[in-house]
Amino acid sequence: MNAITQQIVDAFGIMLLGMGLVFLFLSMLIIAVKVVAWKFAPTPSSHESSEPEQAPANNLNNNIDPKIVAAITAAIHQYRAKA
Repeated sequence: MNAITQQIVDAFGIMLLGMGLVFLFLSMLIIAVKVVAWKFAPTPSSHESSEPEQAPANNLNNNIDPKIVAAITAAIHQYRAKA
């Protein structure tokens, strides 16, 4: 009977050791992620505009074949008609 009790105590100690190591590792991982996020965070720019800059749409539309645009439009229309 003493051997079973000793085994249970040993198992409980190993379990606590494992849980403690996992907790320690995850804590260090969270701290490391926060430090990296803080260190490499984007710096606020002095030029703050109320509207984001948009790329000219003309450059994008000139390179796309009108047949592809029509096919995509038809596919979207068909998908929305089913829903």
